[in-house]
Amino acid sequence: MQQVIANILKKITEFLEFVISVMLALGIILLCFRIAVSLIHIPNLEVWPNYDDLLENCFNLIIGVELIRMMYYHTPDTVFEVLLFAIARQIITDHSSIWGSLVGVTAIAVLFATRKYLFCEFDISDAIIFRASARVKSINSLLGINIPYEQNDTLMDVVNRKLEENEQTARIGACVYFSDCGLRVAKLHNEKISRIEVIRSIH
Repeated sequence: MQQVIANILKKITEFLEFVISVMLALGIILLCFRIAVSLIHIPNLEVWPNYDDLLENCFNLIIGVELIRMMYYHTPDTVFEVLLFAIARQIITDHSSIWGSLVGVTAIAVLFATRKYLFCEFDISDAIIFRASARVKSINSLLGINIPYEQNDTLMDVVNRKLEENEQTARIGACVYFSDCGLRVAKLHNEKISRIEVIRSIH
């Protein structure tokens, strides 16, 4: 009974996240059109939007887009990007105090240090997406990495086995880690993994 309730609550939260993401996306699209139509007023500092307004609103839109990605992917990288843009917005648009800017720069430095040394071992820019049916032996040879595998294992076999060990379910954004790489579920088809992102370590 408890498991049934947990599954129902999980479905409800996923649905609510989807609805909120859709509403946020529609709002961002409408605001983009509004700003685009109002660009003619930028030279007039007395009329919205002047340049400062444009800068602030663009940062808000970017943060909104990253927030949608965060609700969709549920990965540390998306959280990092939302926080990074939020702090950068505060530094760039708020010119009231040099100390405020210093605190913001320090916060960004702490974010990058946290990303590198605490919770994120892999560089998202060094990632390649493969079919889940690709043989692990071939991937290891192609990328020069060492994903542990059994005879004729596919990427999907390795990810599913590791997720079961960690008591996790297969969903987009789910990650498993090895000594020199990580595997992230990139796409599902009929609730089965169809694409897997291979991320090589930055260390």
